[in-house]
Amino acid sequence: MDEALDAFLEYIRQSESGSIHTQDAYYRDIHRFIEFLKKESITDFQQVDRKVISSFISQLRDAQLTEKAVSARTLARNISSLRSFYQYLNRVFDFEYNPFMSIKTPKIAKRLPEFLFVDEVDALLDSIDLTKDNGLRNRCMIELMYGCGLRVSELVNLKKEDIDYEQRVLRIVGKGNRMRMVPFYEDLKDLLQRYQQERNSDEECFFLNRRGKGMTSRAVQYILDDCAKNAGITISVHPHMLRHSFATHLLDNGADLRVVQELLGHQNLSTTQIYTHVTVDRLQQVYQKAHPRVNKTA
Repeated sequence: MDEALDAFLEYIRQSESGSIHTQDAYYRDIHRFIEFLKKESITDFQQVDRKVISSFISQLRDAQLTEKAVSARTLARNISSLRSFYQYLNRVFDFEYNPFMSIKTPKIAKRLPEFLFVDEVDALLDSIDLTKDNGLRNRCMIELMYGCGLRVSELVNLKKEDIDYEQRVLRIVGKGNRMRMVPFYEDLKDLLQRYQQERNSDEECFFLNRRGKGMTSRAVQYILDDCAKNAGITISVHPHMLRHSFATHLLDNGADLRVVQELLGHQNLSTTQIYTHVTVDRLQQVYQKAHPRVNKTA
């Protein structure tokens, strides 16, 4: 069974159908299931039926397989991982059926994306001293994530040739190797050109660390933490929050939802629509505070 998991993970890596985080999640979820099967003296994936799966789910919920009971979101991910694994077994090992196809995933309440207000973004950017070592680089990275809605993985993988200064667009290869073009504004163009001259390197990656190598996502998080602290922002700021802010602010200012979808590189419009909920919530809050009739008693 362990060999089948190794083969599946290699298939995922070869097909590039998931990020390293997705691959890690697949491994954890399926390895946990295999350990459960071994404990139940089940030695063949084809012995798994609805009764076995019900026992597995029950033990997940009761914290018998993990340190604490799993959330509905984690349970849904486990079921999805195992459904995909069995689809692979169906295809490669000629398994006759997928026992997870009939298992319903729990309903998950959609979490609204966290975002920064415009004045908080301004404070974040203004907190970066461009005269200090790596100040220009840090400003460019943070402003790109906000100004272009980049994922942190897209930022650290950005190449020099991906930047078209004449047209003021980035060529971004996102999830699923989908390519998109994202425009950027004139001030950001000036910052990027200044940094490119300052970096003075033939290294392929655009953003470099002190050793002249490409940045890591973790390093970007550390830099963002320091900048947020210097800006006096008390909430935890993560790179994806800048992407959320990009989308929210565009919609707040009248951008078309499908244009925002294209800029974010979302395959499905429903993924982008969650930002409209953020906008509506903000409208409701302002309305409740500002309209003179809201607190009138009948």
